[in-house]
Amino acid sequence: MTTTFARRSAALLACAAAFGFASSAYAQDKTVTIGVLNDMSSLYADIGGPGSVVAVKMAVEDSGLAAKGWKIEVVSGDHQNKPDVGVNIARQWIDTQKVDMITDTPNSGVALAVSNVAKEKNVVLLNNGGASADLTGKACNANTISYTYDTYMLATGTGKALTKAGGDTWFFLTADYAFGAALERDTSAVVTANGGKVLGGVKHPLNTSDFSSFLLQAQNSKAKIVGLANAGGDTTNSIKQAAEFGIVEGGQKLAALLLFINDVHSLGLKTAHGLTFTESFYWDLNDATRAWSKRFQEKTANKAMPSMTQAGNYAGVIHYLKALEALGGNPHDGAKVVAKMKEIPTDDPLFGKGPLREDGRRIIPAYLFEVKKPDESKGPWDYYKLISTISADDAAKPLKDSECPLVKK
Repeated sequence: MTTTFARRSAALLACAAAFGFASSAYAQDKTVTIGVLNDMSSLYADIGGPGSVVAVKMAVEDSGLAAKGWKIEVVSGDHQNKPDVGVNIARQWIDTQKVDMITDTPNSGVALAVSNVAKEKNVVLLNNGGASADLTGKACNANTISYTYDTYMLATGTGKALTKAGGDTWFFLTADYAFGAALERDTSAVVTANGGKVLGGVKHPLNTSDFSSFLLQAQNSKAKIVGLANAGGDTTNSIKQAAEFGIVEGGQKLAALLLFINDVHSLGLKTAHGLTFTESFYWDLNDATRAWSKRFQEKTANKAMPSMTQAGNYAGVIHYLKALEALGGNPHDGAKVVAKMKEIPTDDPLFGKGPLREDGRRIIPAYLFEVKKPDESKGPWDYYKLISTISADDAAKPLKDSECPLVKK
């Protein structure tokens, strides 16, 4: 009996020692690898691309963790707007480079696919570029966060405002993949809920160069609003070609359902003025956004002001690193880190304070903007005028309506 007791005591002491060693090792593990996954070379490169890498590196620098002994590496990859390419990069990063967190992921098809990989491999996906509200809805999981905007926010802002202002008939030009489908779906719901009617729509291939047949259908529909459910180069090309067709001069109005400052810069105020759209960030909103944006501009090769997604990458990574510091080290457990991110308050100079909900959606205000006329602009990148502010609660889908399996009802 004495021998049995001694053996048990020794086993317990060994377990305690092992546990103590593991806890100590965990507390001392301060290595992190962040992967920036986006479009580096095509139609979304200006809104994410190398600028997102700059924003993430700024977040790492501003976190102050390097001075506290943390080693944080940033890698980047081009998903080419192909879900299979994005998935392959994500898997390779996780398996061979021990990437802990993937950020950006513009293109909802890529974001949805990589979200599944994040869950399977138990890493973090900090989505800032993929707009589909399904990422925090029916496709949500405990490893994915959407930090900056989604199709619900865009629809609630632009769709509601234009319908209430008399634009009660709509026709959609929609990018033919997950993002376009979600944006058309969410905007159609807002239009009909506010007394409007959807007369039809047409889907176009991603990154197409010729919108003539699609614009002709929109023109023939006689809809008051032509809703552009696309983004990046597709949006700028469709707006330029709509001008050639005389769509606005003919009495129809273009609704750019997702427009970035880089798009306006590319179009120029002469072409873009009067466009109404919704964003959650603008470089000239306040002193804090101006100061950060000017720092960002100085660090980029093209000297552009930051897009909403680039700003979101900065803010999201700042919060991610705060969560790791609060944990005392890197557990290399994505679900655990996301749970801590939801637990601690979010606060950053670009988006301010706002909870990170159980469905993974960051709750922040949105803004309805209009592009200025050329004579209204006071200088470079002075492109927006604020029409109205959409409250944080109104900008996100109510939890009571959520399809996210994480939400307790």
